Amino acid sequence: MKTSLALLALVSSAFAADNVAPDGFVALFNGKDFSGWKVPAGDNGHWKVVDGVIDYDARSEATGEKSLWTEREFSDYTLLVDWRIKETPYINPRVRYLLPDGSEARDTKGQPLALALPDSDSGLLLCGSAKYQLNIWCWPAGSGEMYGVRRDPAMPPEVRAGVTPRMQADKPVGEWNRYEVTVRKGSVSVMLNSQPVLPGVKIPGLPERGAIGLQHHGAEKNGQWTSPPALVQFKNVFIKELNP
Repeated sequence: MKTSLALLALVSSAFAADNVAPDGFVALFNGKDFSGWKVPAGDNGHWKVVDGVIDYDARSEATGEKSLWTEREFSDYTLLVDWRIKETPYINPRVRYLLPDGSEARDTKGQPLALALPDSDSGLLLCGSAKYQLNIWCWPAGSGEMYGVRRDPAMPPEVRAGVTPRMQADKPVGEWNRYEVTVRKGSVSVMLNSQPVLPGVKIPGLPERGAIGLQHHGAEKNGQWTSPPALVQFKNVFIKELNP
């Protein structure tokens, strides 16, 4: 009986620790509601808080912006975010195989290699712009890729390579992952599950400050997904602002 009570206390303690900021950090999500966040106008409850996590079903009814953004803007910081993909009901026929330099592998006919894989898609949006997203998805390259930067032909080759994950560090679908992101003086570095997926790259034109967002992705037609949906959850969203 004592062992069971001790175990229950341990589990309860671990649960209570969710959304409580570690030393030096401030919680951006309180685990209860969207205080400090801008819920898309007309969303109609598709972004919601369930059992201490931000839950999204990819069906926002907002006619404009569908992503969830912080009310505050930030400049240099370290950001911690726990996330998980809930399920992958959509088979994406256009998954690319990324090469280390950020280019996309081609088949024997010189065409972009397209893989058909189960996929869900969301992201962590930096600096107030969807261009500077850290992908959350099921591509072989792994999460953490900055799609909008990698695909920008105006970016130098070393930048496009720098925003391509060094490894696939994702846990299986349904399990929780942790991003540790540092944005400082125009550079971005990313740890995913304690692995350095983006060791650090200076990005030309990266805004000096901006809001932080959780990305909407996906569309439906006649009850069927037509692109990878953002069937995701988030918790433990903490920030530590860095001195200039």
